[in-house]
Formats: sequence, C-alpha cells, structure tokens
Amino acid sequence: MASAETFDLILKNGLIIDPANARSGPGDLAVRDGRIAAVQGSIPDAKGKTVIDVSGCIVTPGLIDMHCHICQKLPVSSDTLRCVDADAHMPQQGVTTAVDAGTCGWRDFFNFKEEVIDKAKVRILAFVNIAAGGMLSMETEREPANFHSRIAAELAAAFPDIAVGIKTAHYRPEPPFTEHYPAWTSVDKALEAAELCGLPAMFDVWPAPGRSYEDLLLKKMRPGDIHTHVFARHIPVLEADGHIAPYVLEAREKGILFDLGHGAGSFSFRNAIPAGRQGFFPDTISTDLYTDNIAGPAIGLTHVMSKFLSMGLPLDDVIARTTVKPAAAIGHPELGTLNTGSCADITVLKLHEGSCGYTDSEGKRFSGNKKLECIAAIREGRFLYNPGGLGLPQWDEPR
Repeated sequence: MASAETFDLILKNGLIIDPANARSGPGDLAVRDGRIAAVQGSIPDAKGKTVIDVSGCIVTPGLIDMHCHICQKLPVSSDTLRCVDADAHMPQQGVTTAVDAGTCGWRDFFNFKEEVIDKAKVRILAFVNIAAGGMLSMETEREPANFHSRIAAELAAAFPDIAVGIKTAHYRPEPPFTEHYPAWTSVDKALEAAELCGLPAMFDVWPAPGRSYEDLLLKKMRPGDIHTHVFARHIPVLEADGHIAPYVLEAREKGILFDLGHGAGSFSFRNAIPAGRQGFFPDTISTDLYTDNIAGPAIGLTHVMSKFLSMGLPLDDVIARTTVKPAAAIGHPELGTLNTGSCADITVLKLHEGSCGYTDSEGKRFSGNKKLECIAAIREGRFLYNPGGLGLPQWDEPR
C-alpha cells in the first residue's frame, strides 16, 4: 500500500509564482488526488509516482481567461458571434478556467450548459447576457424589448456554480435618444438583474453624447462591477494631453474593475502604452477570444500576457491579473491559487527573451522583448496540454 506521503505528481525545481499567497520563488509542487498536496522548497523524488523536472520554467495556478466566447452555434449566421471551442483553444494557452462573457442570454443558456459546459474538460463559467438571444442572436442586444432583468437574474441564481454575473453589450442607440431607445436601458436592466441575483455586472458600453464614460463609471456602476475593453480606441481612458482621465482613477478608487477584453477591435497600443507608463494597467487581462481574432491580434491568453510583459508590467503582476484577480472578480476565490488542498489546476510556462513583435486592433505594431510559451496545462491533476510529453516514458523503454 502506498504511503500517505506518496504524491501522484511532483513538479521539481520550477519558479513558483502564486500571487494569492505572495509566493514567488524556486520550489517544488506536489499533487495528490487532483488537489495541491504540498508547495515547498524541496520534495524528495521518492515521494512521487511521477516526478517532472521543470527547471527554467514558471509554475503558476491554472490561468483564468475571464472574457472569452466559447458557446459554439452551427450553422453560423451573420447575426451570430463565431465562438471558439474551449478544449481546442484554451489549454494550449495555459487556460484551465474559461469565463464566457455573455455569449448566451436566458434563451440559449440551458443548451450551452448541456452541450458545452457539462462536456468540456476546461472549467467553464459564464456571464448571463441581459438580452434574450445574447450574442448568438446579436440583434436582441440592440432591442430593449429583449432585456429581461428578472429572468436573467433567476437563471443566474439557478446555476450558482456556473453563472458569475450579468453582461450587457452592443446596445448603441445614437442621440438624440428616444422613448423606445433610451440611453441607458441595457445598463440599467443589467444592473437590476445583477442586484436581484447578487452578482457583478460586466459592461461593454460605447460612449456617446448623453451617455458618457464618466457617467457610466461614476453614476451607474457599483463597486465590483467590471468595465471591459478598457484599452479600446473608443474608450476615453486618456485625456487629450495623454494623461489618465481623473474620473478613471476615481472609479478605480470606488472599486470599479477594469478588464482588458482584447478582442478583434478592442485593444489599442495608443491607449495601452501611455496608460501603462503612468502605472494604469487593467485589473484583469483577458482575450475576448472568438473566431475573428484567434489568428490575430488576440491569439490567446499567453500571447496577450506577453504584450503586457513587453510593455513593462512585471511578471508577477501579469500572473496575478490572470489568476487571483479574475478569481476574485468572479467570486471564485478557490481558483487562481496554489493553496494546499485547492484544485490542482496548474500552468507551466516558459519565458523567452529577445526581439519579438506584437500587433493591436488598429493594425499597429509594437516591438517587444518578452514572450511566454505554455509548456503544460493541468486540470485537477491531469494534463490537458502536454506537447513535450512531460512525465511520459521514452519510446524505447520497456513496456
């Protein structure tokens, strides 16, 4: 019988970065029964059934992409956001938890759960879209008659292990506003739903005269609510002179969270780089991944993380914004950590330094010098992504 001190897996000699526990240094990590069993300076090889030397690699909690779109619908119509497959695209970027950012409203959520969430190897959580058809029927996001606060709230409350908040997007009435298309209808309905179910709301709101970004942040949003696409070109985080807008800093003090949500059209170096040089970075780094940006400019979470490393955000802070901070934002503090006893979701990364280039949503290039590569993604102690065959026997070893 195996000793109680025998571990299923030991990762040796890695740089362990676990911002939830303010840990950043060399060490070993052990897994037993799908849980983190030990994190310490050295664990004897003899205690592991499988022992893997990850020297020169970074060991982190499983990464969380808190803004992506993974509810695939076929056939695809012109009114449907073309989503990606979570198991096909997330693990190779180190993501073990993918948060769908409001692809589905109440009309499609049950099918999403049964056909995608329940069958995926990646953990999938989701914001519920305030519009009935969500982004599977994007015209419903533009029509106030489709905003159902109570239904959205009851749906979110019915699935507390999956639903993490309420999302509104793509409601863009142009002034002058009318009785049928008021300026703030989608925002107000999302807030009403979020209040009813006790969850945060995520906002994708296009500012316009009479519907300002300042009013959204300071008059509408509550502490813990999330504004996404913070560095989109149309979001006025910077004043004309290039300084961070004072109301943006006031909103952060108030407790408003800023999510990156890179996407195909929502990330501009002309906003991100000046903001970063002033010390203003997103609270959470996410991809807004869907089919139209998976080949660029977003590509995946480690690619987006690499942009921020090259822009000067320290490695530990980049890891925090893709582990413990999104976990807190979505109300799942059990994720994004290497606490002993926590689920063994683990990402192994390699940091490469040297000349490299990145693009944004405006077709602009930034010359960087750092790039992260995912070496392995582990979910509940099992490899989801292991291209180098870590821990596997050599082909010519006896069977």
